[in-house]
This record gives sequence, C-alpha cells and structure tokens, in this order.
Amino acid sequence: DKLRFPNKQKAALKNELAILQSIRHQGVVNVERMFETPDRIFVVMEKLRGDMLEMILSSERGKLSERVTKFLINQILVALRYLHSKNIVHCDLKPENVLLSDNSDFPQVKLCDFGFARIIGEKSFRKSVVGTPAYLAPEVLRNKGYNRSLDMWSVGVVTYVSLSGTFPFNEDEDINDQITNAGFMYPANLWKEITQDAIDLISNLLQVNKRKRLTVEKSMEHIWLQDYQVWCDLRELEARLGVRFLTHESDDDRWNSLRPPHASTHCNPSRNRHNGAGGGGDRKAADKDSPPETNNNTSSNGAIPSVTVAVAANNKQS
Repeated sequence: DKLRFPNKQKAALKNELAILQSIRHQGVVNVERMFETPDRIFVVMEKLRGDMLEMILSSERGKLSERVTKFLINQILVALRYLHSKNIVHCDLKPENVLLSDNSDFPQVKLCDFGFARIIGEKSFRKSVVGTPAYLAPEVLRNKGYNRSLDMWSVGVVTYVSLSGTFPFNEDEDINDQITNAGFMYPANLWKEITQDAIDLISNLLQVNKRKRLTVEKSMEHIWLQDYQVWCDLRELEARLGVRFLTHESDDDRWNSLRPPHASTHCNPSRNRHNGAGGGGDRKAADKDSPPETNNNTSSNGAIPSVTVAVAANNKQS
C-alpha cells in the first residue's frame, strides 16, 4: 500500500527491485513478477520455506554444527562473489536475510532483502548509514567510508551466530563500543567443541581494519571451508537442483585425491543422503557429529532473542 509506505521505505523498495531485476543467480531470491497500480505495488517472488535464523533457533541445540554451517556459509560466499563481481554490496547480511529452499538439513540458500544494497565499485566507498546494527562493521558505525568488505564482516557475525547460538558481544553492554573495538570473546562453554580453524576464519573476518579483512575469495580458500565432506554436500545439492554453480568440475580430481582415508567411497552426488539429510529429514541428523549440549537461546551472554523470529517471518515468501 503506497499510502502506508514512508518515503524511505518506498526508496528502499525501489532500490531492491532495481537491483533484483538486474541480476539472476541461484544464490539470490528471484523476482518472478512485479506490477503497480495507482495505490499499490505488487511483487511476486519465488516461494521459499524459511530462513537461517529459524533454522538456528529450531535446532535441537540452538545452534548449527560445523558441517551444516560450512555448507550454508559456502553458499552465502558464492552468492556474494557473484554480487561483488557486479559491484553490488548487500549491506544487510544477517540470518533473517538468508532464505532456505526447504526445511531439510542441507537446504539451498538464497539471499534476500536488498533494500539497503548499494552499487559500490571495487575502489569506491560509501558513507550512508545502512543495515542492522548487530551485523554492521565498525566503519559504518563510525560513519567512515565503507566498501564491499562490509559484507565480509557480516559473514563473520553470521558464522559466529550459527556456531554458538549467540552474538559475538554482550547485549547488556554498549554494542557499538564492542563492535568498534572488536571486543569479542569465545567463551569456553560455547566454543570448547568448535575447531580452531572455525575461530580463525571468524577472527579474520571480524577485523576492525577493513584492509585486513578477508575477501570473498580468500574466505572461500580458508582451510575451514576446504572440507571434503562439505564439498560432497555441495555436490549433492547441485545434483538435486540439476545445475552446477557451487563447485567446478576442474576441482573434481583434486577433491577426490583429498578423500580422507576413512571415507569408504568417492563422493557420489547421485546417491541419496542417509538419515534424511538431503530431503525433508529431521535436522537432528545433521548434528549427529556433535555431542548434545544445553540449548543456549536464552543465555544472557549475547544470546539471540527468540522474539526475532517474528522479524524473520516477514522476509519469507508465502
């Protein structure tokens, strides 16, 4: 309803539609149709089942396993690589804006909500305030110039949230101060079972100095994401979708040569995943490689408030 839209919301919607209509990628939500009347704007997007925040909150342990997180983050990075190649910076990356194709353990990811997105050249900067404070990089909060590295900071926060079920800061204290000073910690009760490689990736993304922050390409090359099992998971998703966009055939021989000794066979994307992990199975199956833990959703140490599920629901297409 145009009459109920503040001018800023109208501008954001027009910005989002302009960007979405200019791109097409498996990792970005697709606008199927848009039409306008004197009073209303109608936007029809592809139907998706949920988002990453809901997946985290509904999981048995209130967080996702490293295997599932790697699977999702890999897809996010592939989508960002495409966007950045088009000089598009999302500027509001967070779990609510990472839509999922279904409620399986290993769903396809599609980025949505481009209302804050900006066109920023490789060597250009912007200063307008954008995004959601909890996921914003220090340079935005300081009103300094930002570029595509803003998205990479957000990837670091999303990864932290996915693995721990909490934000990387204490919500009872000044968030802006913690972010601008990178006052983040990895409490033992939440991180003792997480590999050092995962923490290393997050730490290299949550760099206050944007020049030291990992790029999309460097993040994808990080040892934590160079994982044979996750490569197999991505190949199986590609087989289900009937399109190859997350991996490249030139890497097949390299990955098969890196097959761990305990793996009984080479990765075969045509085979059905066991325990429902590839279809509509129970998400508990994806966490079977991790021991049970207490649900940390209500922790006072930066926990994700369950009330944000209502926000996430607004981003889904019905």
